[in-house]
Amino acid sequence: MAKLLKISSLLAVIVGIVLVIGGIWGIYFTYKNIARENIVTPADSSIPEKTVRWPLTLKAQADIIREHTLKITDGKTYAEMPRQVPKLDQNNQPVLDASGNPVMIANTTRDIWITATTLTTALNLGIITYAFSGFILLFGLMSIWMGIVFDALSRQDRFV
Repeated sequence: MAKLLKISSLLAVIVGIVLVIGGIWGIYFTYKNIARENIVTPADSSIPEKTVRWPLTLKAQADIIREHTLKITDGKTYAEMPRQVPKLDQNNQPVLDASGNPVMIANTTRDIWITATTLTTALNLGIITYAFSGFILLFGLMSIWMGIVFDALSRQDRFV
């Protein structure tokens, strides 16, 4: 039994060290990639005028992008807007074709949602990466602790 505990202890510590290194690397990698973008939250965000580096500032930036996009699109999301809209002349009147039907053009207002979705997805992935890296780090520390406990148990007289 003592030999099994010693082997389990060693394996738990090795796995724990690998997980701790992986968790720290994940946090560093995420931080480094976010920092190089030099994003600062706008004055009207929930965390105003702060550099975006950590999960709370990532969330604040993602939320304000969505809020600004909804203002630009009159509260409509991508799926709620038509794909095409009538072409307007200089007097904001629809341009008609030879048959008297409005000439339809792509709804460029929808394009802002593509950009906003891309940006908010990247910001939200940063949050998820921080959380995942934190869990990896936590599990690594727990594994190291279990290895220490197994080692202590293997040294007790009743297991020798």
